[in-house]
Amino acid sequence: MPIELKMPALSPTMEEGTLAKWLVKEGDEVKSGDLLAEIETDKATMEFEAVDEGVVSQILVAEGTDGVKVGTVIAVITGEGDDAGSAKAAPAPAVAPTPEPVRAEPVEAPSSSSPAAAVKDGPSTSSGQTEKGDRIKASPLAKRLAAERGIDLKGVTGTGPGGRIVKADLEGAPAGAAASAPVAPAQAAGAVGTAPAPAPAGPIPDFGIPHEDEKLSGMRKTIARRLTQSMQEAPHIYLTVDIRLDALLKLRGELNASLESRGVKLSVNDMLIKALAVALERVPACNVSFGGDVMRKYSRADISVAVSIPGGLITPIITDAGGKSMSKISTEMAELAAKAKEGKLQPHEYQGGTASISNMGMMGIKQFTAVINPPQAMIMAIGAGEKRPYIVDDALAIATVMSATGSFDHRAIDGADGALLMKTFKELVENPLGLVA
Repeated sequence: MPIELKMPALSPTMEEGTLAKWLVKEGDEVKSGDLLAEIETDKATMEFEAVDEGVVSQILVAEGTDGVKVGTVIAVITGEGDDAGSAKAAPAPAVAPTPEPVRAEPVEAPSSSSPAAAVKDGPSTSSGQTEKGDRIKASPLAKRLAAERGIDLKGVTGTGPGGRIVKADLEGAPAGAAASAPVAPAQAAGAVGTAPAPAPAGPIPDFGIPHEDEKLSGMRKTIARRLTQSMQEAPHIYLTVDIRLDALLKLRGELNASLESRGVKLSVNDMLIKALAVALERVPACNVSFGGDVMRKYSRADISVAVSIPGGLITPIITDAGGKSMSKISTEMAELAAKAKEGKLQPHEYQGGTASISNMGMMGIKQFTAVINPPQAMIMAIGAGEKRPYIVDDALAIATVMSATGSFDHRAIDGADGALLMKTFKELVENPLGLVA
């Protein structure tokens, strides 16, 4: 019998994805292990493999489609003796419309005035888009866009479930007089009106400046959503220390000389990852997550490391960084960074972590504050090491100094505990032999 290929859940938290590219076409023969498509999740683009053999008889979701819900049938494979025609006759499932940058467009539940049969029907004509009482069936996003563009929804054919009008149906629809529920000018421009907070970003006004609009990737949408969530929900407290690097740089040179034959070259960041992990083990009150009515206390320090990649940022994880040698951390970090830039990280390699580190020192940034990566409760922002006047043994001298700033979720971490972590981190970096003990 025909085999339905469904949008896979490529991570425990994945609810939808983008079908970035088909690697097969209708009529192609495939066998187990063949690559069928590239699926873009919120963090990476992953390859989707076939587990059965047969012929691709129908592709139901076009490449480039956003917001494809997990479990949606995206293609059909027929085996030997199957009736390809019957497979093609099967109704294609509806694909969710493209979500807004911050949150997915909500789906209205059938109201008491909407018969159940209307929900089961497929796309209908415009006469079928009104429910009892002449209420037009349209998604909230479609209603808002129609009001902004002056589109009369009564003349629009809906292609959503039960003939519901969705955003895609408005493309090419003629603009006319303002709809019956006009949007106030300030509201249309993105000002906060009666919409529930946090409000999604509205259309960008066109001021006549030459420009090009680039469609947001799933990764960029997730970054926007998570950082907004973090700044709105987690009260950040920032603590900064200046750290002398001379001893660490000297030790790094000595270790690299001994590791050269093994092809390992430690970076300053590798050593700082180790230092943060050890500091978290010594100050366990900072190795936590806030869970509303519970505090999760971790017995291991897994460090998420911010890596810039085309289109966004991802945080591969060094698990149990406190229990690993710096050479092991260096090797793992090089492998993870390479996979991240190729978009080949597996979910377990970037999901989780108990704290994060973000190093912008190599770009010459002297000092900055980073946004906490929820559900973690702290992130360490590392600035550039530079020659500065510094007091050494009660005398003014020139030393290599960097500024490190910890961002802490004040719901989970008290200022005193955060300060103790920063003090411990500073001591470990300035006396780095404790990192190799």
